[in-house]
Amino acid sequence: MLKRRPRIVDVAKAAGVSPGTVSNVLNRTRPVDDATREKVIAAVARLGYTPDVRAQRLRTGRAATIAILSSMPFAIAAGPSRLGFLMEVAAAAAAVALERGVALVLVPPVESNRAPIEQLDVSGVIVVEPLADDPEVARLRTRDIPVVSIGRQPGAPEQPFVDLQSTLTAQLMLDHLRERGSRRTALIVGAQPRNSYRETEAAYDAFIRRHRMPKRLLQLDETAGAAAARTACLRLLTEDPDIDALCVPVDAFATGALQAAHDLGRRVPESLRIATRYDGLRARESRPQLTAVNLHLDAVAAAAVHLLLDVMAGTTADLSRKGPAPTLIARESSQ
Repeated sequence: MLKRRPRIVDVAKAAGVSPGTVSNVLNRTRPVDDATREKVIAAVARLGYTPDVRAQRLRTGRAATIAILSSMPFAIAAGPSRLGFLMEVAAAAAAVALERGVALVLVPPVESNRAPIEQLDVSGVIVVEPLADDPEVARLRTRDIPVVSIGRQPGAPEQPFVDLQSTLTAQLMLDHLRERGSRRTALIVGAQPRNSYRETEAAYDAFIRRHRMPKRLLQLDETAGAAAARTACLRLLTEDPDIDALCVPVDAFATGALQAAHDLGRRVPESLRIATRYDGLRARESRPQLTAVNLHLDAVAAAAVHLLLDVMAGTTADLSRKGPAPTLIARESSQ
């Protein structure tokens, strides 16, 4: 693991002063008494602190640029969804960034394990739902570029993030399906190591234990998209026709599951109920429309921008922030 460079907040803690006082000492913006100045200078020397050019740009009002990067493949992010999840995050983030005097760049979803982020001169990056050991995050850390993730990065306890509350989201979907009468629910998630999948699987395990249900779990490769979900669900529903609900957090997989239900003549929602996580175009334009969850991505994106700018400026020790609780939107697929 790369050693994190000392920040202003670390110097302030070591010297027993506020981050603003450290900034005043280093930038000579306001008078500071000699004793305090000496404590700050000693802490700087002890920690080996060096000013970050990107943070200086932010504090002095000079041009700074941040980027939003997603590792979701096009099979999930694009197509009928029209990059909906990423674009919703980007639109809200851009508005907050502009208010803070910062430019924002949108980086296309990663394909072939490489995004063009290395070609950009950016001061910080927001990564949407990174993988465990995400190669793009690793490259950013190697370049010492501050990173904040939307959704916790698995295996990265020091990575600042905005909590997507995936456990609560999964509980909302599962409880709703049961409340509508389902007694044999299957879960379909991505096979990639994302925190939202891990939290959802854990919530599902607790749910089926509580209600004494058999475990019916499919883990699908994201890059295969809706087609993989259609094929897998055809097999699952044929092998276990008593399944009466599908909890499918990935909306591309949910559309594939709906196609499989149509192929088998399973009426939705009379014979099979379906719920997905993201309330995007796929959920709203499916027939029947899919029950989904409002993740309040505008507030999540705003929190991510504020956290990133604070991390860039070295003025926060926060490792996580939380947006509003998700809310379920019940539609025809489960009603």
